[in-house]
Amino acid sequence: MARLREKQTNGVPLSRKKPEAADPRTDPSRWRLLDEQGRQTWHYLRSDEEIKEWPQSIADRYFLGLPTGQPPLPRPETPLNAAQNAIAYFSQLQLPPGNWACEYGGPLFLLPGLVITWYVTETPIPSHISIEIRRYLFARQNPVDGGWGLHVEGESSVFGTAMNYVILRLLGASEEDLRMIKARGTLHKLGGAINGPHWAKFWLSVLGCMEPEAVNPVPPELWLLPDWVPFAPWRWWIHIRQVYLPMSYIVSKGFRCTSTPLTRQLREEIYTQPYSSINFPSHRNSISPTDNYHPKSMLLNIFNQLLVNIWGPYMRTDFIRRRAEQWTWDLIRREDENTDFANLGPVSGPMNLLACYIHDGPDSYAVARHRERMHDFLWVKDEGMLMNGTNGVQTWDTAFLIQAVVEAGLAEEVKWKPMLIKALEFLDDQQIREDCPEQGICYRHRRKGAWAFSTREQGYTVSDCTSEALKSVILLQRLPGFPKLVSDERIKDAIDTLLTMQNPSGGFASYEPIRGSQYLEYLNAAEVFGRIMIEYDYPECTTAVVTALAMFSRTHDASYRPAEIEATISKAVAWILKDQRKDGSWYGSWGICFTYAGMFALESLASVGRYCSNDERVALACQFFLDRQMADGGWGESYKSCTDGVYTQHAKSQVVQTCWVIIALLEAQYPEREPIEKAVRMVMSRQQQDGRWEQEAIEGVFNKSCMITYPNYKFIFPVKALGMFAKRFGNPKIQ
Repeated sequence: MARLREKQTNGVPLSRKKPEAADPRTDPSRWRLLDEQGRQTWHYLRSDEEIKEWPQSIADRYFLGLPTGQPPLPRPETPLNAAQNAIAYFSQLQLPPGNWACEYGGPLFLLPGLVITWYVTETPIPSHISIEIRRYLFARQNPVDGGWGLHVEGESSVFGTAMNYVILRLLGASEEDLRMIKARGTLHKLGGAINGPHWAKFWLSVLGCMEPEAVNPVPPELWLLPDWVPFAPWRWWIHIRQVYLPMSYIVSKGFRCTSTPLTRQLREEIYTQPYSSINFPSHRNSISPTDNYHPKSMLLNIFNQLLVNIWGPYMRTDFIRRRAEQWTWDLIRREDENTDFANLGPVSGPMNLLACYIHDGPDSYAVARHRERMHDFLWVKDEGMLMNGTNGVQTWDTAFLIQAVVEAGLAEEVKWKPMLIKALEFLDDQQIREDCPEQGICYRHRRKGAWAFSTREQGYTVSDCTSEALKSVILLQRLPGFPKLVSDERIKDAIDTLLTMQNPSGGFASYEPIRGSQYLEYLNAAEVFGRIMIEYDYPECTTAVVTALAMFSRTHDASYRPAEIEATISKAVAWILKDQRKDGSWYGSWGICFTYAGMFALESLASVGRYCSNDERVALACQFFLDRQMADGGWGESYKSCTDGVYTQHAKSQVVQTCWVIIALLEAQYPEREPIEKAVRMVMSRQQQDGRWEQEAIEGVFNKSCMITYPNYKFIFPVKALGMFAKRFGNPKIQ
């Protein structure tokens, strides 16, 4: 058990009684982003000598919301001029290894797991970090009711409000701060922390602010089930697998932070009745309606009752418990080794840190390395410090930027070649060259030749990331003047990996082929997310693989595995058409929403020769978009489309989504120029004088209910859309 004492944050006790007149903030001129082969960490410089030795870059200033000094550019008269202006700005944000970085924020449930882990493992929290996290959370507080939601655009929930209230207190915020009083009021209106979802109850139990009997069981014995069992964990989606793995170990070990004055005080703040009077076992299934996006099934409730009332007290022997803990620990260790402690994501990462703290002790190498790695997820911006949804989007955004410049017809211009060569060098460096050691034991899919979403070190194959990176490599390396960095053998390695990822349906999932039945969603215990228990066929992933395989066969090497590639493409296209809705749309799972998926679907169908002129399904998809064009020529789709499954118009057109539709219509060879030109005019009208666009609504989503930002999209997709329009229609002047 952790032995904790009351700590000080910036010289102020955590349980201070008086709110500050104004929130402190760090000096933004002292922050620097270090990018080491794609590993991105922020550093706060203390001395003037350090500042002199490490000047702040344009990218640093841009991320921090400081003036970048970028000069005003001539007002563009044509789409290609506008694209050139955008590249001129965006190229200044390229980092030394060749990639682009950005905030990957939006979810508001990530920081709580990290801060609680820091607290219970007695990890020192430097003042510059605690100050900036407080700033961010207060900046993202709901201005109406004072709560926090699942994500930055969501309504206040118990998950968001309880967890962020708690960590603000851990980081030094006073319970008497008016903003905290308002948040507490909203939390109480929602029924208090006892109405939080499963993950909230787990973390509050670890902190000692909730009794463990309120947490539904997560037995590590599940990992002892034979592989043939239909609900064995190896069949789960990789993210849920890697969350419940350390969670089950921690729960089984009975870890609980030793009571401190602050945690005892929190017990009285986050509930609507005295802590001692709460019947915690009766609240295992209590949840606020605002959090209950995916209600627990009757099957899961019965399963939990059996675990609590029969398995735990009567059947779970010490031998079984020790064996389960040993096996789950071995899998945790393998995950740490396979990723150099970077881990899959920011939910499982802090849990793995806590598991290592329990198993190896506070002074172990594993704990020290995990503490270092937690900084890979932290991001600083003008609002403060947040926790990214992964350790970055390095490979993903870099690949898309390359494609955008090539598709715009600008890749061979001399002034952009250094930028593109650096980007190619980054993709060359980030390709994964080997499989995981004993990958079958830790249930990992083949990864040799693949690219991850972020970095090679993180090391998880993703079907669409591999496809987009592969396309970018092929596109650049076939142009004169670009080095051939990725060999034919390595390109074939990527093809080989993609060919292992198709599902029997013909579609493609994200990290690995589907391993379990959709009936496993009956065991979805997360409550706040949908479609989380298994992999699914995704239109975005399927279409990316189709375009990559088609490009490889058409332009790179038609002699390599031609029959298998042709069969794979044929099955995938059949799935894409089957997934299309009657109104012509596709539901997107990784971007918002029908707009995002439709762009990729029409791109993939074009790659196999299906256009408006020869395919009524493509024509129907184009009409779906045209029926939703807004008065100013743009398109705007709300994140509610993702949660509700029905196209929901945003109050305002969005530059990024408008560019997605422009690209979709151009890929489909939609014959009429007028609606596309109207959209281009809108995009150009919003471009700033220095070449950038302002940030608008959130762009991405995962698991149907949680939104996430892709701020580089406002550069990448306008460049591609404007350039494609110019190529198609002769780059006319746009008034």
